[in-house]
Amino acid sequence: MVAALLLAATPALALSDWGLRGGLTIDPDQVHVGAHLNGGEVFDDGFFLPNVEVGFGDHGTLIALNPELVYLFDRRTRSRWGFYVGGGLGINIYDGDGGPRGYRDDTDTELGLNILGGMARARRGGGDIFLELKLGMADSPEAKLTVGLGFD
Repeated sequence: MVAALLLAATPALALSDWGLRGGLTIDPDQVHVGAHLNGGEVFDDGFFLPNVEVGFGDHGTLIALNPELVYLFDRRTRSRWGFYVGGGLGINIYDGDGGPRGYRDDTDTELGLNILGGMARARRGGGDIFLELKLGMADSPEAKLTVGLGFD
């Protein structure tokens, strides 16, 4: 994820084991797909959720490796949506084809920083569905809007 959440029968939120994700990226303007994994709880309500996303378009390909931490808000709303915030590094591998963004015809790796927030809701058969906004700083994409499915 980054972060796939499952609303449990108790007020606490629980994480799905893994998930699939996809969405839109701004600067570079791309469509991205990817997957995330629950790496475990590292502090109270804080989880390591690494993810990988591959973006296509804007005269290049971007592979983003995101080792991220998220904090789960330990409350349910009346709508049964749960909320989370987080951040982490963005290891971004750009493979350009020399288009108008100025990418060279080779591969370039850059280290960035991401902050993110999202909301998730449990699915009837297990797992969850989520919506996430990720903002990039330094050498990360400017913004990503992602939807996804988490699985147990």
